Parts: sequence; C-alpha cells; structure tokens
Amino acid sequence: MPSFSVNDRTYSPPDRPVAVLCLDGSADEYFDAALARGLMPNFARISVAGWRGFARAAMPTFTNVNNSSIVTGVPPSVHGIGGNFFLDPATGEEVMMNSSKFLRAETIFPHAQRAGRKVAVVTAKEKLRDIFASGLIEEGGIAFSAERAREAVPETHGIGEVEALVGPTPEIYSGDASLYVLKAGVALLESGRADFLYLSTTDYMQHKYAPEAPEALEFYAGIDAEIGRLLALGAVVAATADHGMCAKQRPDGSPNVIYLENELTEAFGEGFRVILPITDPYVAHHGALGSFAQVHLPAGLEASKVRDWLLRREGVTECHERALAARLMELPEDRMGDLVVASGRSVVLGRTPAYHDLGALAGALRSHGGRYEEMVPLLFSEPLNEAYAARVAGDVRNFDIFEIACNGIK
Repeated sequence: MPSFSVNDRTYSPPDRPVAVLCLDGSADEYFDAALARGLMPNFARISVAGWRGFARAAMPTFTNVNNSSIVTGVPPSVHGIGGNFFLDPATGEEVMMNSSKFLRAETIFPHAQRAGRKVAVVTAKEKLRDIFASGLIEEGGIAFSAERAREAVPETHGIGEVEALVGPTPEIYSGDASLYVLKAGVALLESGRADFLYLSTTDYMQHKYAPEAPEALEFYAGIDAEIGRLLALGAVVAATADHGMCAKQRPDGSPNVIYLENELTEAFGEGFRVILPITDPYVAHHGALGSFAQVHLPAGLEASKVRDWLLRREGVTECHERALAARLMELPEDRMGDLVVASGRSVVLGRTPAYHDLGALAGALRSHGGRYEEMVPLLFSEPLNEAYAARVAGDVRNFDIFEIACNGIK
C-alpha cells in the first residue's frame, strides 16, 4: 500500500486492515484484573504472540489532549490542545476545546484516505468527532460518535443509517457506549466500508468502577470479544489509552479535593482564576475534578511566591511557572495559566466547593489528569520488527501508536 507523511512522520501501513484502539481510562490494572480471571482470552493470546508493554501519555492526562496527540502523532505543544477546557487569552472567556478550529496540526486521517485507505474514525463522545473528522469527510472518509449515531448523515459524517449497521444509539453514561464503538469498527470492517480504523471509547466505566468490580470485569470481557472479532477479520490491532485512572478519595470514601481558588484567595487575596482542563460536558464522569490545574494570577502578584506556597501544600506534587511547565510537559505556552499545578495519586484539584456538584458524580470519585495516570498500556497484535522493538524499549509515547502499527509490524 502507498505510504503517506504528515507532521514529520511517514506511515507505511500493511496491506491488511489496521485497527487502532484508544481504550479511554484503561489503566493496566483493568486488564490485569480481567486477565487473572480468564476473561480476556484474545488479549492474553496477543500479549504473548504480539507485543505488550507501556507508553507515556501526553500531559495533562485528559481525553482531548491525548486523543489529539494520537491522531496527529505530535505532543500538545505542536497540535495546540492542552486540555478539554482553557481560558482564551484573546477574549478572557473559558472555552471548551472540542473543535478542530483549535488544532494546529493535521490529523493523519485525510492523508491515509488520499493514500488509498478507507478510513473510519468512531468515538464514543460527540465532543471528539469534530477533531477526528478534520479534513477527512471531504476526502471520502467516515467519522461519527456512538453518542449521536442516529444523527449521522453522509454529508457531514461520511455515512448514514448507522443504527441499521450497528444497532440502536446507546446511552452515553454506560459501558455500552464504548462497546458500540468497537462493534461499529467490526461492522465497518466486515461490510468493506473501512480498512483503516481509529476507535476511541469513553471512560465512564473506569470513573465509576474499580478494576476488580464485577461490572468492570464484565465490561473488559466485552472489549475482548470485540478485539477477537477484529482479529478474526484479519486486522492488525493496536491498543493504548489516553490516560489511566485512580481513586481520588479519603479513607472514609469522601472526595479528596484541594479547592485551589478558595485556598489561594484566603492566602493572597482576590483575583485568582483557576482553570480545570478536565472540564467537559460529561459531569457525571468526574464532577470537573482532576489532578491538574492552570492558575491565572492577579495582576502584580509574583508567580514564584505563589508557586513556593503551593509546593508546601500537602497533596500538591508539582507546580511550575508557565515557561518551565510548557517545556517539561510539552504544552502550548500561549494557552496556559501563569502556574501549572498537579496533585498526588489520591488527590484532585477544584476551584471552590460551590463550583462543583459532587452529587452529580457517578458513585465514588475516580479521576485522572496528573502524573499518576501518565503511564498507559500499549499493545500490538503482531510481533514488532527489530527497529521498532528497540524503539519501544525506550521512551515510547501513546501517540507513537499509529506509526508503530503501520511501520513496526514484522
């Protein structure tokens, strides 16, 4: 098959179908719990016959950030999306980064389509579809979400009558939304509509359930069944995650929250704006509480003074001024606060108690965003060639997955 290049990477996909999966929120513990109980036989088989290890996700460990990195092959400093949500310096407004207008790099998909592949991208959440579809529909590709599958039409999605192909549109706050994405991939491959797939699930189940919970185990058994169907259709299957997931609560089960805006106002006075880049329309997942925050300071207040104060706060593990954070975390400097803050494994960062509706949380608080959710699984259904086997032994990233799936298979 013809090669194609984008964002300084060249991709030479095999003649076989390629299916890349982003299993949202899939910390490795979820796979281990299901594997130990014999619930993922396909995953177990390809872990031995192919390649299984870890990759480092992009920071902050949020959905929009990492999916954008995976589909462009570059870090946030290049593609420009450093959160689900940011403070637009041009307008002073807090804005969702759900649109391709925020992308500063092309996705690989229109290039793959022009190179002769039949490309389809399916996401659970509608919020990602516009980013994934950037430039693709015009080239004849397919992009739709499980959340709004019934609304897909050829003019804007490259496909219509999705429910006839896959089944009824699922409830987004369910494991079915993620399984629908994988079933859609199978249906598109089986029907000959696609041979180059990106399938991106949602992390509702991981926010709601610990790895050993019966509901989580059943869910991962369902994922394994769909992986098996992709393999049976001859696909090279590659899987990773956008981030991991950790419990963020105290021993009594209550949410373990540092309300940054409250505490900073008490210590230094008014004028702080804390931006939580986890914020998105799906509040039942996490209540807009994650382990990463951007802090915009009042005019005239010395950043180093606030940084040093925050670093003494128990539960805060990192605090950097803008330029250093941009370099260390590969972030777009012009879309950042004056300070970047990350918290510990069991701690989340909030604004004020009034800002967060903890009653909206789906059960106990499990979330992500910081360093403790940075290492994610990486899996290929085939063994890797010598060059890429050496490469993955180093600092491999989750957004290397398409390149390795296209170039690295023996």
